Amino acid sequence: MPEPTLDSRDRAILRLLQEDGRLTNIELAQRINLSPSACLRRVKLLEERGLISRYVMLLDEEMAGLPGTAFVLVTLDQQGRAALDAFEDAIQRHPEVTECCLLAGVADYMVRVAYADAADFERIHTEILTQLPGVVRVQSTLALRTVKKTTALPV
Repeated sequence: MPEPTLDSRDRAILRLLQEDGRLTNIELAQRINLSPSACLRRVKLLEERGLISRYVMLLDEEMAGLPGTAFVLVTLDQQGRAALDAFEDAIQRHPEVTECCLLAGVADYMVRVAYADAADFERIHTEILTQLPGVVRVQSTLALRTVKKTTALPV
């Protein structure tokens, strides 16, 4: 059975919580013109349906000492399920890797890496990325400046 569609209040809840996940239920209810109990019911339903998957805090990369971002294309020696699983399991253990996507294209994965400086990136490249299971090639691109970055989806 298909999930019910989102109405304008559900979308407003999602937009507001993406902007500020620390909004209290009372603040959220006031902003969308609902009673606190009705608002809480809607939020709980959005959580149960999986639309709200978790609440997080976002750090400022520079203030955290990790101003560098690299996008690394990774090619494996095999593309079978076992090879992909081994790589994906191993990459989970490295906090320097902030995102990893399986690709359809020239490379097998795109990995986003946060690093402190050139020496730190060299360490990540040499000691982590090239040592992951099945890796035969890594090709890195360093970001000079972030123009847009958001975790918000257009709901």
